[in-house]
Amino acid sequence: MKFLRQDYHRFSRLGKGRKKLQKWRRSKGGHSKMRMKRRSYPAGPSPGYKTPRSEFSRIKGLLPVLVHNVHELSRVTKDRIAVIAKVGAKKKLEIIKKAEESKIPVFNIRRKSE
Repeated sequence: MKFLRQDYHRFSRLGKGRKKLQKWRRSKGGHSKMRMKRRSYPAGPSPGYKTPRSEFSRIKGLLPVLVHNVHELSRVTKDRIAVIAKVGAKKKLEIIKKAEESKIPVFNIRRKSE
């Protein structure tokens, strides 16, 4: 569930039509219905919304493995996803090519269609 700040839909500076600015900020107003957790007003984060321990530190349901070079791709098994470390363009292309050959999912690559 995505929690958004109060009145984000009213003002451009709070995120109206600007996804990047839509983030959670606690409402502090004295008469704020959202702060008082009134029914039919947007919910705020609370302990009941916490992610289950079994899904913690996962990307798309898979455990991430940091990959620095082509050799380290062998550590990525079927229940894991590769995350390319901070490497140069040449090495990054090598890793991506090898990963596509062996059908290993890679998380942090940008494709032109995206």
